[in-house]
Amino acid sequence: MALTYAIGDIHGSLNKLTALMTRCAEHAGSTAPIYVFLGDYIDRGPEARGVIDYLIALQSRFPTRVIALKGNHEAMALAAVDDAAAARLWLAQGGLETLASYGIAHPGALPEPHRNWLRSLRLSFDDGRRLFVHAGIDPLRPLDAQLEQDLLWMREPFLSYAGDHGRLIVHGHTPLARGVPDLRSNRLNLDTAAVYGGPLTAAVFNDEQTCPLGFLQAR
Repeated sequence: MALTYAIGDIHGSLNKLTALMTRCAEHAGSTAPIYVFLGDYIDRGPEARGVIDYLIALQSRFPTRVIALKGNHEAMALAAVDDAAAARLWLAQGGLETLASYGIAHPGALPEPHRNWLRSLRLSFDDGRRLFVHAGIDPLRPLDAQLEQDLLWMREPFLSYAGDHGRLIVHGHTPLARGVPDLRSNRLNLDTAAVYGGPLTAAVFNDEQTCPLGFLQAR
């Protein structure tokens, strides 16, 4: 039975990430699971650089089993490299903490290997039962015609929509203050506010049912 672990927004919470990955590895046992990271690895938390280093190394070890999606914070960081107005927005949204983690003063000094990795991030992953994205989708568009802006930034009308999407949409982006995943009939929010003191959460899936088997958390 193949297992997939989907991990919510990390935001520089390296200790929670490493603890959660240990829990996932213990849970998986002798199987070779897939890991899907839902984006927002950087900003607001103190260890953005450490998180990126960790994910690059993990993806290098397991290139076919580690899927890293782009979040809106990664998109803001990349925009900030070349545009002063975009840099001001990013810095106000947690970019200052990211720069501090690198020991640099401006976005253009982000290490080129890290910038290249951020540019390589994909926007979605469809495993046939679930569509993994960062923020959500536009319910009025077909799944294969979604816009990048919506995949990275969407809240409404997605969060309130009760109709069937044809896939369970697994997402983050909207922090859940209670630290509990929000499972609905058509979507699952895994942003349990790790950077605000909540746990970092992984949903456990298999290839036999659409809904999660359960959840793992690290506080």
